[in-house]
Amino acid sequence: MSEQISFDALLPPAMAAKAEDLGVKKANLKAFNMFMLAILAGAFIGIGAIFATTVAAGSISIKDPAGAAAFATGLPYGVVRLLTGLVFTTGLILVVVGGAELFTGNNLITMAYASKKVTLLQLLRNWTIVYVGNFVGSIVTALIVFLGKQYAFGNGAIGLTALNIGESKTALTFIQAVALGIMCNALVCMAVWMCYSARSTVDKIMAIIPPIACFVAAGFEHSVANMYFIPLSLFVKNWGDPAFFTAIGKTAADFPHLTWGNFFIANLIPVTIGNIIGGGIMVGLVYWFVYNRKTSK
Repeated sequence: MSEQISFDALLPPAMAAKAEDLGVKKANLKAFNMFMLAILAGAFIGIGAIFATTVAAGSISIKDPAGAAAFATGLPYGVVRLLTGLVFTTGLILVVVGGAELFTGNNLITMAYASKKVTLLQLLRNWTIVYVGNFVGSIVTALIVFLGKQYAFGNGAIGLTALNIGESKTALTFIQAVALGIMCNALVCMAVWMCYSARSTVDKIMAIIPPIACFVAAGFEHSVANMYFIPLSLFVKNWGDPAFFTAIGKTAADFPHLTWGNFFIANLIPVTIGNIIGGGIMVGLVYWFVYNRKTSK
C-alpha cells in the first residue's frame, strides 16, 4: 500500500522530530559546502537589510540645495518600524526557501545535540563555520553597496539612515545588547520552527513574516544583520563622499560611538551571546524538553 500524502501542516511533535533530523544533516555538511551556503545566507540577510534601510529612510527629511525638503514623508515612528520589519523578512525568506546556512537559525541544532545525535564538537564546528561565512557574505554585500554609492540616494537620506542605525547599535550597553539579542533570536527561531510545519513555499513565507517583522519593528538585535548594518555605516562614516556629508548637514564626528571596536565589543559579541540564549536555549531546548526528551537516549 502506497504511503498516504498529506497537505496538512505538521504538528509540533513531528516538527520537533524534523528539527532534530535537519540538525543532524546540518552538522554533517562538508565544511566547504557549509561555508559557501553560509556566505549566501549572510548576503541574503544583507539584502533584507538593504531593503529595510531604504524603507526606513522614509522618516528622514533632507533639504535640497534650493531649500525644499526632498523625500520627506514624515511617517510616524511606529509605521516606519512596521514597514521596515515587513521588508526585512525578504532576508530570511531567501535563506529558508533558497537554501542557505544561517547562524541564528542553526542555533536550533541544540535539539539534535540534546538528544545526543550530534556531538558538541559537531555543533561548535557548524556554528563557527557558519558564523564566519555569514560574516563574509554580509560584509562583502555591505562593501558592494557602499561602492555603488547607494548611501547617497534620496539626497543622502539612505546614508544618514545607515549612520543613525550604526550609531544606535554601537551605543548599546553590554547587558542591553544581550537582552535585545535574546528577544531577537527567540523570534527568528520561532519563524524557522514554524517553517518545519510547512508543506509548501507559501506556508514557509507566511510563517516567516510575522515574527521577523516583529523583531525588526521592536528594535531587537540580530548578529548577522548587524554584520551588514554596522560595517555599511562604518564604510559611509570613514569613506563617504564629502558631498554626501554636506547634503545631510553632518560630519563623521556626529557619530562618536560608531567605531570598529564598538562594532565587535559593544554589539557583535553580546548580541551573539543573546542570540544563542534566545534561539538555542529558549526555543530549541524548551521544545526538545517538551517533545523529544522522553524519546532521547
